[in-house]
Amino acid sequence: MSDEENNEVIQLAPGLAAALAPPSESSDTRGRRGPDPLAGLRSWVPRTRLGHMVMNGEVTTYEQAVDSGYPIREVEIVDALLPDLTDDVLGVNMIQRMTDSGRRVRFNVLCVVGNSDGYVGLAVCKGKEVSSAIRKAIDKAKLNLIPVMRGNGSWESSEGPGNSVPFKVTGRSGSTRITLMPAPAGKGLVIGDYGRRVLTLAGITDVWARSAGQTRTTINFARATFNALVELNRTKITDGDRERLNITKGRKMQ
Repeated sequence: MSDEENNEVIQLAPGLAAALAPPSESSDTRGRRGPDPLAGLRSWVPRTRLGHMVMNGEVTTYEQAVDSGYPIREVEIVDALLPDLTDDVLGVNMIQRMTDSGRRVRFNVLCVVGNSDGYVGLAVCKGKEVSSAIRKAIDKAKLNLIPVMRGNGSWESSEGPGNSVPFKVTGRSGSTRITLMPAPAGKGLVIGDYGRRVLTLAGITDVWARSAGQTRTTINFARATFNALVELNRTKITDGDRERLNITKGRKMQ
C-alpha cells in the first residue's frame, strides 16, 4: 500500500467515529443504566442524501449539515454530528378521555435537548406509554434544533463576549409571554424553573426575564422561552451591532 493510500483516511463525524471505534479495555459498560446511546448509530442505514453524506464523511459538523441546504430528517444525523446533546424531561402529564369502550389514558411529554453551547430544541409528544412518549419527544426535539444567538448587550457589563441575550426579545405561547433581557456576567438566570432549564441547555448563563399571562402552565412557559430564542434568529442585525454586542450564533468554535 502506497503512502498516498495510507494518508487517505476518511474523517467521520464525532458521534459516528465513537460508535464505530473498537471498544477499549478501559471502557466498562456494566455499570451503565439505560440503553446505549451509540447503539442506533452502529446499526444506522441512511435513508436521505444528507444521511449518506454524513456516513461517507462528506459532512462532519452540524454547521456543514445546515449549510448544505438539505433537510435534517434523521435523528441519527444529529446524534452523529452533535454527540454531546443532553436531554431533560420537563413534564409528564396524564390525559384521560372517556370513550364508549371505557377510559382511555395517554401521556403528554415535554422534553428539551441541548448541548449547553448554542443549540437547543424543544418538543411535545403524546403516547400510550411514558417511555415511548419520552423517546419520541427526545427524537422530535433533536430534529427541532435551533442555533442560539448570544451576546453582551447589558449596559452593566464591560466590553467583551458574554453568555446573555444581545437585546430584549419576547416569546409567546398561548397566553404566556416571556421577555428576555440582557444581564451582566454573574447575574445568573433570573427566570422561572422551566425557563431556566431551557436556557441552561441553550448555553445562556445570565438573563433578566419578565413574564405575563398564565405562567403556571408548564408547556406554555417552556415554549414561550423557546420561542423567544427563535425570535432572536429572526431579527436583522447590522455588522456594526454584531461586533459591538459580541454576538455569536451557535457553538463557540475554539
